[in-house]
Amino acid sequence: MPKKKKKNQGFNSLAVIVTLLIAAFAVTTCSRKIAGDKADKGKHVTRKTSHKKNNKLRAATPLLAEDFESGSKTNYNNSDVDLSSGTWKFKDAVTGTLEEDHKAGAQALRIRNRGMAGMNFDIETKGTVTVTLKYALYGADEKGEWELWASVNRGQSYFRVGDGVSVSTTTLRTATFTTSATGTIRFDIRKTDKGNSRINFDVFRVIAGGKLEPGTPTEKPSDGEDDNMLLGNPSAAATSLVMANNYLMDKGYYKLSYNRDKGTPNWVCWHVSRRDLGKMSRANDFRPDADLPGDWYQVSQTSYIGSGFDRGHNCPSGDRTASRAANEATFLMTNMIPQAPNHNQHLWKNLEDYTRELVMDGNEVYVIMGSYGCGGVGSKGLAKNIDRSNVNVPDHIWKILVVLPEGNNDLKRINKNTRIIAVNTPNKNDVNTKWSAYLTSIEEIEKVTRYKLLDKVPAAVRQELMKKVDTGE
Repeated sequence: MPKKKKKNQGFNSLAVIVTLLIAAFAVTTCSRKIAGDKADKGKHVTRKTSHKKNNKLRAATPLLAEDFESGSKTNYNNSDVDLSSGTWKFKDAVTGTLEEDHKAGAQALRIRNRGMAGMNFDIETKGTVTVTLKYALYGADEKGEWELWASVNRGQSYFRVGDGVSVSTTTLRTATFTTSATGTIRFDIRKTDKGNSRINFDVFRVIAGGKLEPGTPTEKPSDGEDDNMLLGNPSAAATSLVMANNYLMDKGYYKLSYNRDKGTPNWVCWHVSRRDLGKMSRANDFRPDADLPGDWYQVSQTSYIGSGFDRGHNCPSGDRTASRAANEATFLMTNMIPQAPNHNQHLWKNLEDYTRELVMDGNEVYVIMGSYGCGGVGSKGLAKNIDRSNVNVPDHIWKILVVLPEGNNDLKRINKNTRIIAVNTPNKNDVNTKWSAYLTSIEEIEKVTRYKLLDKVPAAVRQELMKKVDTGE
């Protein structure tokens, strides 16, 4: 019996050992499975996080990126500069590399006075774009102001984007703007304060998308009342390729009939009121008109150089000083004629000044100006054409002013007593500086131009006005 008992005890011990081994194996296996599950979950989370990061990196490829790192301009003369994004025009602006230049890299844009830097090229857009750029005062300068401007018609006219920015710190800060365009857009950075401060700009980005702020009223004159061509279309011009020498163009701040073969306008008409006269300085940015058909000859800002003639405005810069966009619109070469220097700078200037005096005295004025003939006398003598015969030199320049007291319903207010000032002048350098020496009637101008002037004015009233010759007082 004792032996049997001993045998049972041995068997029981072995059973316990086997049970313990099985339990240990089960625990180990479960632990490994749990650890594996945790590891797999960890790997899955890591993959999700990585995926999100990759999406973020792909999201914001800019339409334009300019860091002002390439290209160099060390003087403040006006000139074009080749940067990494394209060619920019610099006016009172340089690429700054000094310690006092606050920058994100090796150099930044620096603008002084009322200077600017702007794109000479366009980028394609299909809706809203967001513009960001960094800015700071240069050195220890105290304060400054700047604005972002944009053009959607290849630089012919510009509008301000958002509000102006005041600068009072030498630490780089970021400004953000949104605007909308379908087709193309280009931008200017413009310093606007009248002080002597300098402002640095860097990290310029244009990105598709963004939330567009509510729009502001356009500066362009509205159709109808005060329309630039309210009094009529003197030559029945039309925007048609078959009318190449009588091609109607609306530049927003004036309208004109362009003559492709002459490279000058036949006539230009515009309206002047107090709201057109402000404090905007003269832009002086003469340039070709990109709205001309692509295969037409483009008169450029250099076409008149060395000719002995001024780039003579039809619609004058001084009549469009309420905004920069309005003033810049007058410097398109489709608004120019070769004008004898003394004629432009004295006789014509005196008449333009007088027009604005009338406006400031409580009037509004409708103006039609044109030229005709071939052969003017400039500072280098007689010339029939310039720019390798691409631009005709007129021998006569004329203008008509219809003067009304400020008010509404202008066509209805024009009557037989309305003041009409009509002048017809030779395009010569030895002209009389007094415009009153060349007073004439609308009827006489019609005879030499074969236009029908003031054709929207009621016939009975027009008939009375045609023969009037002003006293010049």
